[in-house]
Amino acid sequence: MRKAQLKKYAKLLARVGLNIKKGQTVFVAAALDQPEFITMVVEECYKAGASEVYVEWSHQPTDKLSSQYRSLESLSQMSPWVKAKWEYKAKNFSCRLWIESEDPDGMKGVDQEKMSKARQAMYPQVKPFRQAMENRHQWCIAAVPGKAWAKKVFPELSESKAVEAMWNAILQASRADGKNPVQAWKEHNADLNARCDYLNALGLKYLEYKSANGTDLRVELLEDGIFAGGREKTLKGRIFNPNIPTEEVFTSPKAGAAEGIVYSTKPLSYMGQLIDNFSLRFENGKVVEAKAEVGEALLNHMVSMDDGAGKLGECALIPYDSPINQSGLLFYNTLFDENACCHFAVGHGFNECLKGYEKLTDEECKARGINDSMIHVDFMIGSRDMSIVGVTKDGKRVQIFENGTWAF
Repeated sequence: MRKAQLKKYAKLLARVGLNIKKGQTVFVAAALDQPEFITMVVEECYKAGASEVYVEWSHQPTDKLSSQYRSLESLSQMSPWVKAKWEYKAKNFSCRLWIESEDPDGMKGVDQEKMSKARQAMYPQVKPFRQAMENRHQWCIAAVPGKAWAKKVFPELSESKAVEAMWNAILQASRADGKNPVQAWKEHNADLNARCDYLNALGLKYLEYKSANGTDLRVELLEDGIFAGGREKTLKGRIFNPNIPTEEVFTSPKAGAAEGIVYSTKPLSYMGQLIDNFSLRFENGKVVEAKAEVGEALLNHMVSMDDGAGKLGECALIPYDSPINQSGLLFYNTLFDENACCHFAVGHGFNECLKGYEKLTDEECKARGINDSMIHVDFMIGSRDMSIVGVTKDGKRVQIFENGTWAF
């Protein structure tokens, strides 16, 4: 991959993804893949005005060993130095950039019961810091090709050629393969904002999803809910793009208000393992049945992590003919696959999907219907024949999606 194009990608993450302001601290979380690119990112963060940039390196094989050899008690406790880092990030509203590259099968074989209990124990320790930072700092998730991940996506290629092909796929999906990625994202954000404006003007109360694969689900929306997409804004007005790539227009539905069944249309990579060909049936807004041909036990663990894990936290609208879907690739990574077609997320909802959320406490947002959970897991449900009908507060029916894509 040409260094010049990678530098443009690194600049995109610093200037558009995070939109760093002068004097901010930046934390970059990355695995031991593509260290040369991470070096470019660090430099671009400094050029954008960062005062300090820290890289938090990880390595999936050693993470797997930790899960195997550490006791549940050890995995469930926040060490003093980890707590100190969280306190620093929350106090300074540090920018955070996650660079994904993990092997989709890299955690296969770990004790899921043990890891679930550890996450449940850690969540209340981390939650206060996350709440303190929510909507107050810029963050972004992007990706680079790890060797194992690249071979998973391109099994017919040699390792080096698979990595090269993966770079091409990531840059294309991220609109970072052209002469001016920053300008490309300016235009893309404008298109997403226009679609949000249209949907928000309709005054929708329900979304009804139907597909020939059996999906038949009615989801109630929030009384004061809004659709968002592309760029987001901190409480102090700083614009940033949390996901690169992104194709979605999304909202958080009313917690505990969904009826029917939905079928997945792509595999889900969760905690380093795959869940495939699955369905979730909702009654009174909560999952009452979870079935899967692959990973059913893990799926049931996921939707029972806490009281909100089996409720919807997000409805995302993405046309079936999106650039990522047109690529014909299955990335085995939620950041990309969720942007191929429509998806839901079970778990945590977004306060910013409420009008006037900036004047509300977290508890008030939850009281108005934003779901609360320790997890937020996206899964793909879009299909070529999917129909989505919006029902307005006065009963009018509006076709939102037809034949898998926008009807407007």
